[in-house]
Amino acid sequence: MNITAGIFKGQKITAPDEKITRPTLSKVRMSVFNTLQAMIDFDGKTFLDMYAGSGIMGLEALSRGFSYAMAFEKHPKAAMIIKNNYKKFTPHPELYTGDALKLIKKTDKTFDVIYIDPPYFSGIYEASLEAVKPIAQNIVILEHVTDVDFSNFEIIKQKKYGGKFVTFLHPNR
Repeated sequence: MNITAGIFKGQKITAPDEKITRPTLSKVRMSVFNTLQAMIDFDGKTFLDMYAGSGIMGLEALSRGFSYAMAFEKHPKAAMIIKNNYKKFTPHPELYTGDALKLIKKTDKTFDVIYIDPPYFSGIYEASLEAVKPIAQNIVILEHVTDVDFSNFEIIKQKKYGGKFVTFLHPNR
C-alpha cells in the first residue's frame, strides 16, 4: 500500500494479512481526504483513526498536514505491523493497542476529525458513534456497509463505493 498524497506521498507501508484487516482502498482514501480538504484546513488539526487496521489513515492525515494523529488497533498482530510501519515516518501517529470502545473512554484528547471503520457486520457502528460524541470537535467519518442510526449526528455528505458507504457527520450538540 502507498500513501496517496502529501509529504509522505508514494511511501509504501506493509498491510496486515487480509484475514485480519480490510485496508481502505487508495481511491477511497483519496476521496475521503479530498472531501475533508474542501471542508476544513488541516493545519493545526487532530485526527483519530478508531479502528486502524493497517494504520494508513493516520499516516495519510499527517502526510496531508494534520498536526497530530492517534490510532487504535485491537488485533495484536496488526498493531505490531502498524508499529513497524510508523517507525519509518516522522511525524507518525500515536498508536494504542486495545479495544477502541474502551480506549476512547481513557483519552483526554479531543479530535477535529474521527475516522471510524470497524470490521463490517461487527454491530458496533452505533456504539462507536456514541463513544466518540464527547471527543468529536468537528467531523466524524464512518465507513459502513449496513444501515446506521445517525440520530445524534447531522449527515454532511455521503458517498457510495460499490457496496459500502462513507458518511461524513457532524455531532449534534
